[in-house]
Amino acid sequence: MAEKKKAPGADHDRLSSGGDDENIMASWAAKARRRRSIKICCCIAALLVILAIVILIILIFTVFRVKNPKIRLNNWTITKLELVNGTIPKPGVNISLIADMSVKNPNVASFKYGDTIITGLYHRGDLVGEARGPPGLVRAWRTLRMNLTVDLITDRAMSSPNLSADIESGILVLDSYTRVGGRANILNLFKRHVVVKFNCSSQLNTTSLQIYQFNCKRKVQF
Repeated sequence: MAEKKKAPGADHDRLSSGGDDENIMASWAAKARRRRSIKICCCIAALLVILAIVILIILIFTVFRVKNPKIRLNNWTITKLELVNGTIPKPGVNISLIADMSVKNPNVASFKYGDTIITGLYHRGDLVGEARGPPGLVRAWRTLRMNLTVDLITDRAMSSPNLSADIESGILVLDSYTRVGGRANILNLFKRHVVVKFNCSSQLNTTSLQIYQFNCKRKVQF
């Protein structure tokens, strides 16, 4: 049988067609690799964003969370007390007491309080003395101790009908009210205005002039 003659250029067309197919496949493979790379990059970026959000939330609720400062009355000290016949305070003479107080800052930033430290001294509900403290700054994780001088106005205290009886019994019950207002500021992002109030009840031994049996209750307002 006679061999069939190939059309001129058939081999060239077949080679050209094969080359085009290879180019198309290579192009598709390159596009697939690019799409896969883009997907991988997007997944990594999404994971990093989620991780950053989780870390930020953890920091907000742990390290960056503004905690309440703690105020404590450590002790009362009497520096001046004059009694008539050892029973009643001398009229016109003020009794000076020093309140030893501590302000503890549990935050990662400083706690600044203004001229708002007010300490009132009460006897059976009547205000008999008052003191105001200067402004100050408590650094992060530090405790600041301060002394406030409270002048007990004897003329006002003498108006209490039970004062003489309490002094003669040897035990004088005194109540104090302290208010401290300030602001905690963390990185200028997390700020909180805090007002700490606490009431303390104590007993004064009029013979030894020692104050003991502290009982304090604290309340925080924002």
